[in-house]
Amino acid sequence: MAVRTPDPDPNESSDDDDFAAVGAAGFGGVPGGSSNPAWLTDIELAEIRRRLPMLYVEAVPVRTDGTGAVTQVGILLRATPMGEITRTIVSGRVRYGETVRDALFRHLENDLGPMAFPLLPPSPVPFTVAEYFPIPGVSAYHDDRQHAVSLAFVVPVTGTCEPRQDALEVTWMSPEEACSDSLAAEMEGGRSTLVRTALASVGALR
Repeated sequence: MAVRTPDPDPNESSDDDDFAAVGAAGFGGVPGGSSNPAWLTDIELAEIRRRLPMLYVEAVPVRTDGTGAVTQVGILLRATPMGEITRTIVSGRVRYGETVRDALFRHLENDLGPMAFPLLPPSPVPFTVAEYFPIPGVSAYHDDRQHAVSLAFVVPVTGTCEPRQDALEVTWMSPEEACSDSLAAEMEGGRSTLVRTALASVGALR
């Protein structure tokens, strides 16, 4: 199943989030909307996607016990613009002039709500770099719109998650459930592989 991370409405108010939707195309820390000089129209974005790789951040939300061991994994239920219901993780583009840390925090807040309280490490280092290609079979990850390079992180959250935007809910699963074949069949773009890699990176696979 291809990745179909929706793009935001360029006329959306940005008082709180600067294009709060997942995969936002606002840039440079400038408030969103048509007044943003770095805003890309649909035509411009489609043209760039045909010529350049796009940079994304992705996060696998987890809950941990007192020793730091992962006990639960948060998987999003999302509605796509095509009307499909899929399982996925936190994901979105990095804006021009935005740090990886800020992009990661923005997308975590957008998808999980402002009370999720994600714990970003002092030095954010991805557990892997995922490469999404428009041609199936080049890698484990597929996005029929573009070539995308994604920095992927495992991020503990300590608060209450209230999904927003196109994220309908967060389902908390055990690491074993998150790695099951049944869940993999519901996940988009090969992200089941990313979840398994994430849990292996923190020693949560048995």
